[in-house]
Amino acid sequence: MHKKNIFRLTTLALALAAGQAMAIDESVIKNSFYPYAKEKPSHAGLSAGTVINKANVAQFKDIIDPAFYSFIEKGWVELKVGETTSFDLHPNYVKATQDGADQVKLGAKPGEISGWVAGRPFPQEPDANDPRAGEKLAWNYKYGYNWGDSAAIYPFYWKYRDMNSGKVERTIKFNFHFLNFTGRVNQEPKPAITPNPSELFRGIYVNVLEPHDVRNTQLLIHRAQDDLKRDNSWLYLGFQRRVRRLATGQVTDAFLGSDLMIEDFEGYNGRISDMKWTYKGTRFMLMPFYNHNALTLDNDTHKDSDGYKVVAFGGQGGCFPDITWQLRKVYEVESVPVDGSHPLSKRVHYMDAQTFTVPRTVSYDRKGAMWKTFTIGQAHPDHHLPVNKGSGVSIDDSFSMVDVQAMHCTTGQFKGIVDPKLSPPEMFSVQHMRATGN
Repeated sequence: MHKKNIFRLTTLALALAAGQAMAIDESVIKNSFYPYAKEKPSHAGLSAGTVINKANVAQFKDIIDPAFYSFIEKGWVELKVGETTSFDLHPNYVKATQDGADQVKLGAKPGEISGWVAGRPFPQEPDANDPRAGEKLAWNYKYGYNWGDSAAIYPFYWKYRDMNSGKVERTIKFNFHFLNFTGRVNQEPKPAITPNPSELFRGIYVNVLEPHDVRNTQLLIHRAQDDLKRDNSWLYLGFQRRVRRLATGQVTDAFLGSDLMIEDFEGYNGRISDMKWTYKGTRFMLMPFYNHNALTLDNDTHKDSDGYKVVAFGGQGGCFPDITWQLRKVYEVESVPVDGSHPLSKRVHYMDAQTFTVPRTVSYDRKGAMWKTFTIGQAHPDHHLPVNKGSGVSIDDSFSMVDVQAMHCTTGQFKGIVDPKLSPPEMFSVQHMRATGN
């Protein structure tokens, strides 16, 4: 019996190291998708309604990431605590995970994966002894239910702000569209859009509506199913009236003069193989999750014709969303660029364990100093627009990218809509860019 146990443990260890598929128990699925079913996380002195500020932040240091802790400590922002609630993803996504997880395995090198059709590829708890645990978490993010099968931010307001004066230097109004070509679990066709001759996994399409000087600037990103293939990206500049392909390095340039790179979108918008991923641990942390309709919203700007109001901003320079935060289970993952010429030395991502969104990311410059910190507010779909109710999508609903070195920020106010009619497949083409541009 002793020898049998040793053999089983050895087999399991070898399988983990090789990234091989293992049979998945139903309890693993439940633990992955419903982490608060039995017990909600707690911390001494913390309850819904607590306001964390400069005076009391020290007692909550263990549950706030270092960057945001420093902001509170400086008096830049206060953090309001809400009740921890479950953000249940769509049952079809959970079922796809259950049906396929024992088929998924990593390849010999980062960026290689096989057996995945749909759902969360690696629902097992990450193992600190598994050298590829960080990579598996990155795949869970890539193949996550972020925006579901397709959705649109329609419209999307970015404001460029001076953190010292609070002056809004520029406001840009966009529409953003997202479409998964494969791994589809809810919107027809399932599980993939065909034909798909370019073998795409995902498309992102962006169109600038205002102001006039950049109106009709368009961005199109094609991400291949094969992670080892580079993204194809195109930019249409309205004043030039032509489409040009983006060079690889341009995804790490400031996008339209903002504090964001294209690679920053959604927390990380690149290939798994472009980074070395390291799992740093699991912890309970305060994260920006809330019910949009329960917030004190912005009454002054961007009020929609249907009465929808965007999230308000305040704090130092108006750079921080006025939202509530929940104590949630989080995976800390470090990504280090493979390319030595990358402008960052690393990012530290705080991935939400239930939704696999990335609501907090801290970026470090090439010297290792903190440079930028990204907050993406997550709104519950059942307390948002009526069309989003029951979608099972954790709605990106506000963002703040703070450049701590330049004392500058870019903020985002959203109207996220889970509606396939807004993002048809033909929209994600160079031909559409040209037709729209002309």
